[in-house]
Amino acid sequence: MANPNARDGKPGRAARRSGRWLSAAGRGRVGDVRTRSAILLSAFLSLLLGVLFAVPLWLVLRGGFWVDGRPTLRPVLAVFRNAVYLQGLRNSLFIALGTTFCSACIAVPLAWIGDQFDFAGKRLLSALVLLPMILPPFVGAIGFQQIFGAYGVLNALLGLGPVDWLGGGQFCGVVLLQSLALYPILYLNASAALANIDPACEEAAANLGAGRATRLFRIVLPLAAPGLFAGGTLIFIWSFTELGTPLIMNFTRCAPVQIYDALRDVGKSPFPYALTSVVLFSSVSLYALSRLLFARGHLAVAPKAAVAKAPRPLRGLAAAAAALPYALVVFCALLPHLGVIFTSFSVPGSWYGTVLPAAWTGSNWLEALAHPLTISSIKNSVLFAACAVVADTALGLGIAFVVVRSRLRFRGFLDALSMLPLAVPGLVMAFGFIAVSSWLANQKAFAGVPWWAQLVDVRTNPTLFLVIAYAVRRMPYMVRSAVAGLEQTSETYEEAAHNLGAGAATTLRRVTFPLITANLIAGGLLTFAFSMLEVSDSLMLAQQADYMPITKAVYELFQLLGSGPYVASALGVWAMAFLATTLVGASLLLGKKMGALFRL
Repeated sequence: MANPNARDGKPGRAARRSGRWLSAAGRGRVGDVRTRSAILLSAFLSLLLGVLFAVPLWLVLRGGFWVDGRPTLRPVLAVFRNAVYLQGLRNSLFIALGTTFCSACIAVPLAWIGDQFDFAGKRLLSALVLLPMILPPFVGAIGFQQIFGAYGVLNALLGLGPVDWLGGGQFCGVVLLQSLALYPILYLNASAALANIDPACEEAAANLGAGRATRLFRIVLPLAAPGLFAGGTLIFIWSFTELGTPLIMNFTRCAPVQIYDALRDVGKSPFPYALTSVVLFSSVSLYALSRLLFARGHLAVAPKAAVAKAPRPLRGLAAAAAALPYALVVFCALLPHLGVIFTSFSVPGSWYGTVLPAAWTGSNWLEALAHPLTISSIKNSVLFAACAVVADTALGLGIAFVVVRSRLRFRGFLDALSMLPLAVPGLVMAFGFIAVSSWLANQKAFAGVPWWAQLVDVRTNPTLFLVIAYAVRRMPYMVRSAVAGLEQTSETYEEAAHNLGAGAATTLRRVTFPLITANLIAGGLLTFAFSMLEVSDSLMLAQQADYMPITKAVYELFQLLGSGPYVASALGVWAMAFLATTLVGASLLLGKKMGALFRL
């Protein structure tokens, strides 16, 4: 049927206004301009990201493999010959393996139950299992020790003596605490992987007589392996290089703490560089292995669901049985958070060998906001995080444009490069930035120049490197948010704007940006929140009290005698409330795309 609005075979006014019609010549011009822009933008972004990654990592590797101007393996071999360093690497490996295994034991069954069954309260419980993400595990360690310590809540509740539930040397406590904090990452990946499996595969197996257990181990888990391995890899790298939790738990015989303690020897000895290089090689090798096995493997092209899976509805006792694992996990995961909250309301010294504090007070909260260290740390964190958001918004938009809107063959390289912060530990990047700072500060051309020292020397002013570190570490959140927004937005609107004479800047400002505002806000919220609560970069780069962010202030307060741990807990609760509000807002804006932010 002819279009009533068309005349002489040309599209009518309504079609032209809607932007659904573009001439072939217009499309060609738009394509040429977009291709040229994408090439220039891709080259600039690749160079910028390459410098941000390559320079710090090169200085780390050079410090570990270069001695007296010659390449050598002696420092790295000495690391493996040193009993203390070797024990630290071995302990870090065991921590990572234990954390990944425990996280999988928690996350995969929960994700499978949520994928297979529907029951009352499922949406609420699915949201509650993500709550451990609202507090850095090193802050939760304060409450964790209060509950499971020798004179903690558990022993008082059971009427026992000073039983050490955390295990000698705090190893078990570090593994358990990190597992309860990191399992949501694997849960998000597992839920997405299970949702993408075509239900026809299970139906075919059921028709052939396979039971539910057989279908789980022979069909579901193999097809979900890429998502499970990606989430497990991220947890392994995270826990292998986690610095804050072992510090608070006083577990010093692990590689991250040994690197932190060796900062005073940067520039004097090659061993800190060599140890950091070993950690870097371990993390990057695991990341490369995950990409090699699953990026182009046969499992990566498993059939995805053409229709939404219909979970089996449960009622009565069956529904309660399905909800029970969720409730148990939520209860156990929230124990450290509850411990922090109760500690923040305790009178110093009043919670000792009892189930609840013997005396309560709100002065810790007031002191947390009035203490000179906390006031400056909040200001610093807001400033550093806000600058990181601005930088990541520009980077995320540029990378997303190349990845989604261009047809360049090498756009996948830029996308993979933007995800590297998930594979390169923050501990290694922070050490690399310290090496960059030391190198720049020692340049003879600027030696003795005051403004140069203020700008590049982290010992004097770490602002520049903290902003760069935060922006680099949280860039994947903004990239994935912007990519999701562009994928959901038809490029026809942009083509129509170009065809009407709008330039690239006008199209971005008047068309593209308003359409993906919600995604950018969500990515910005996550970038801001997690930058404010960044641990490794903050602990290592902030060496002056005037420039300490919140996480470094919490650590410094925790070490003070008397009311220090209680004030640190109050500051941690403020941080927990802030991050919880941010995550809720981001999840409302991103919806099901939230899980994509935590995938390799």
